[in-house]
Amino acid sequence: MLDVQVRVADGTTIVSVHGEVDMASAPQLQTALEEAQRGGKPLVVDMSEVGFLGSAGLSVLLVVTEAAGAEGVRVVASEAVRRPIELTGLDKMLAVYDSLDAALAVGTSAS
Repeated sequence: MLDVQVRVADGTTIVSVHGEVDMASAPQLQTALEEAQRGGKPLVVDMSEVGFLGSAGLSVLLVVTEAAGAEGVRVVASEAVRRPIELTGLDKMLAVYDSLDAALAVGTSAS
């Protein structure tokens, strides 16, 4: 089961994801991320509480990142999320952070 919550903090949209991202739940995640992007604010995807990230979830992250353009998407990764990202080489395309604070700090230091 996947639980996705969206909130805005200091001008950044934060999408918190809890559970497992697999073929069944990836469309739910993609819908939530696409809706969050419509606000035009920087996007942080907090996946620190995700226990499994399958190839469908990797695909969603890639699609959303490409759609974000220069602003990009920041991903907070649990070990279960970081491992498939690194194994597939997507860590070269995705901005991956160890904590929500680290991901949010990027936005404040740039402005």
